[in-house]
Amino acid sequence: MWLRDKVRSKVRVINAALLREWPLPEPDSESDKDDRGTVLVAGGSSEVPGGLILSGLAALRAGAGKLQLAGPKAIAVGVGAVVLEARVFPLSETSGGSPGKDAGKELRDIAAAANAVLIGPGMIDEKLAADFTKAFLRRGPSCSVVIDAACIGGLSASKRLSVNAVLTPHAGEMAALLNTRKQKVEKAPEECAVAAARGLGAVVVMKGATTFIAAGDDLFSYSDGHVGLATSGSGDVLSGIIAGLLARGAPPDQAAVWGVAIHGAAGNALATKVGKIGFLARELLDHIPRAMQRGVLR
Repeated sequence: MWLRDKVRSKVRVINAALLREWPLPEPDSESDKDDRGTVLVAGGSSEVPGGLILSGLAALRAGAGKLQLAGPKAIAVGVGAVVLEARVFPLSETSGGSPGKDAGKELRDIAAAANAVLIGPGMIDEKLAADFTKAFLRRGPSCSVVIDAACIGGLSASKRLSVNAVLTPHAGEMAALLNTRKQKVEKAPEECAVAAARGLGAVVVMKGATTFIAAGDDLFSYSDGHVGLATSGSGDVLSGIIAGLLARGAPPDQAAVWGVAIHGAAGNALATKVGKIGFLARELLDHIPRAMQRGVLR
């Protein structure tokens, strides 16, 4: 395709050298939890409450100072009992236990005090998620937003976003964004990442065996991850890491690049410790802080 050669000539490989040249914002010795930022993670459902939990804990492990979780009333108390560090906001819900028609508007009010917002983890009803996303973004927050999972389905690459955003689609979600077939995305993921990023005016993390990150005219690739990361909940951890880095003050492109690298390094650590496949997404959480140390990223 005509764009592919142009794109490939500009790809920057994510490795230790690149990360050393692009260090994350670091809190000083006198900073408190407010200085490290507040992350708000919203989504969930009665069928998948764990998505909120994984993303929220990943954001804290990535260095965010404060965590807020927002989900359907049916799961709010249970989520709060598991994530003791979080403030939990119940959202209106459907009879099936998903965020209801007013939840997106409710989230706009909650998000006023957040430094970064992540929407989508644990949401499974695509129509409800699309409505939720549109309602929230209609007059969305001034901070950056990470859009993940079913909430990506509420967007189109033909319509530019009005907020600073990071999207984390897999091939199927990217196909919907670009109104094309999944097979086309799988054949040219880097081209699709660039097209979506340009159309939306956002940073796009095209997840795969090789992950491509498109940000404006920049394109990055990461292929040092492990097949064991292809497991339930792993994407929730990745989006949570990115949101946590945003809350700390990293710009969207840096948060995406570092987030992918940290996620991959955590998976590599588990592959060495546990085995190539069979480790759990929740086990990634304990490896995130160490993975942020530059010596682990290679």
